[in-house]
Amino acid sequence: MSFTPDKIRDIVVLGHQSSGKTTLVESLFQVATNNPAKGSVEKGTTVSDYLKEEQDRLSSISASVVPIEYEGYRINLIDLPGNDDFVGEIIGVTSCVKGAILVIDATSGVQQGTIKHFRMLKRKNIPTLIFVNKMDKENIDFDSLLADIRAKLGKKVAPFCYPLGHADQFDGFANCVDLKARIYNGKECVDAEIYEDKKPTVLEYNNMVLEAVATTSEELLNKFFSGETLTREEIHKGLRKGVLDGEIDPLLVGSATKNIGCHTLLNMCIDYLPSPSDLEPFEAYDKDGNLVERKTTSEEPFSGYCFKTISDLYSGVINIIKVNSGSIGLGDEVYCPSSGKTTKVSSLFYLEGKKQIPVERVEAGDVVAIAKLEDVRTGDTICDPKNIIKYVTPKYPTAVYFRGIELANKKDEDKISTVLQKLCLEDPTIEVKRNQETKQLLVGGLGNHHLSYILDKLKNTYKIECKTVAPKIVYRESIKGKAEATGKYIKQSGGSGFYGVVVMDFEPAEENCFEETVFGGTVPKQYFPAVEKGFYEALQSGLLAGFPVIGVKGTLKDGKYHPVDSNEMAFKMAAILAFKEAYMHCKPIILEPIMRVTIYIENKYIGDVISDLNTRRAKNLMMEEDGAENQKIIVSIPEAEINDYSAKLKSITQGGGYFNRQFECYEEVPANLKDRVIQENSLNKDR
Repeated sequence: MSFTPDKIRDIVVLGHQSSGKTTLVESLFQVATNNPAKGSVEKGTTVSDYLKEEQDRLSSISASVVPIEYEGYRINLIDLPGNDDFVGEIIGVTSCVKGAILVIDATSGVQQGTIKHFRMLKRKNIPTLIFVNKMDKENIDFDSLLADIRAKLGKKVAPFCYPLGHADQFDGFANCVDLKARIYNGKECVDAEIYEDKKPTVLEYNNMVLEAVATTSEELLNKFFSGETLTREEIHKGLRKGVLDGEIDPLLVGSATKNIGCHTLLNMCIDYLPSPSDLEPFEAYDKDGNLVERKTTSEEPFSGYCFKTISDLYSGVINIIKVNSGSIGLGDEVYCPSSGKTTKVSSLFYLEGKKQIPVERVEAGDVVAIAKLEDVRTGDTICDPKNIIKYVTPKYPTAVYFRGIELANKKDEDKISTVLQKLCLEDPTIEVKRNQETKQLLVGGLGNHHLSYILDKLKNTYKIECKTVAPKIVYRESIKGKAEATGKYIKQSGGSGFYGVVVMDFEPAEENCFEETVFGGTVPKQYFPAVEKGFYEALQSGLLAGFPVIGVKGTLKDGKYHPVDSNEMAFKMAAILAFKEAYMHCKPIILEPIMRVTIYIENKYIGDVISDLNTRRAKNLMMEEDGAENQKIIVSIPEAEINDYSAKLKSITQGGGYFNRQFECYEEVPANLKDRVIQENSLNKDR
């Protein structure tokens, strides 16, 4: 069944790890579909956590779409992982989906992930419902919990519900807007009267909600403070406006395991979260680079955004598309500006977890999957070939945690590169590179959990077993002084031999370069290229630890030749010998790679983070404000000091901090570390 934009809700489900997001999605799915069998995270039977890696960890790893039809509406729930190592999944989805449910574990309160996700939703102007889960657990003080939530997430959080129960046993809640109760009878939630002893508190919360509603318009505000009663229609209209404008964040309570609060949550998704047609037009660029807009209506030309790519063993590449405008159907041709290719849609289906539900056409605002789109990946736009536009690709974090991959079976060498390319296609935060100097295959991600998932995926899906080892740092050698040396390569044993003599200067330079200042023909011009070739070949391996040498200028000054025995090989070898003779007299040094690291943290962690950075030889530290309560720290730091920084930063900031990194330059290794680096890498001389 195809739904028009006004009947669609696209909603991400976010929260700190283990807050109960997947169980909530499963409960909403069961309630909406009247499915008698409810999946369990512990048993690995939920709709959304279908990957073996998720079932083994009892935790979401990948964004999963669970569409449900409820009361004539289509609600696309997108279950997102809570672990920061998989933040790439969140970035892709929230760039195009504009409705959210933020789940809070009542037993743990507001956690670091809660705050991070809430602030991200606010930055992106995504209307949000807050669902306080696990209210059926023991020793929960809701009033204190609410005060903590409002203190950490802001005063715009309005309690739409108040928990109810006899003898401190949670069994339902009062709706603080409609002043009705929903009580769990052991099987389902049913309408009921609010307990008499709870009515004063419910009325107090009702007044809090009404005050929030009144602030949405001057007319309602005047009516509220003059003591007039707001009509039910005015209340709901004001609530919807407040939620869509980001001025009200409704808070609900419930228990996902018992389905308490699920009907109310579904109704509020319909009543208060935006339909795609409620959204501001999406901005994009046409083929000439001009800024254009696309409204989420079926009348606009087709355009879609790929927020997730799946590489399936049987179906091939599957792209999950949010239809931002127009409609798309089987047989349509779509164009991808990133690849420049046009492809006919031959496979179109809804995803329900891993289940594929074929569909012939979908309208603007819906989420659909398309198989076999050539060269389309996460972050790409697809559009009508006659109306080409391109949406801005969100900025994904760079890989910060690298490990070398060693295969258990050498036969897998032929397929490991192809498989890793598929994983990179699925996840833009994975980086794979082959270091030609150390011969290591390096895989990078956002942390240890991320790398662990990659290894499990290789094993479970592609039957490739491997282990990780620490990455080898790619050092360089250079010189700080100048020296002259003579290189002689003379071999004569009857017949034609080898005769080449060069006199060369070697000195520091911005980059490796060669020149000649020979006067008088002591070295014929035809041998200059051979000398230059020998010079550059010698730079491939320094004499301290065998690292490539950079920042050297070699100058051919003089030499000798033999009219019969001189040749290119002789002068090439003579240049190599001259370099080796002079090298240790040029004050050689070891250089290490320096990374430019940008760290994002809350203000309260600045002292601890800077203190730790100082132990890692960080310098050139700069700080910039990154919002009201956050700081961005930019620092230069040796690569050798940040191989374990991902875990350390999370430990210091209670999981809230993250960073990006990129290569900046090479700098001299301090004298007190030079000998250790040489000793640890002495085997490089034998390469």
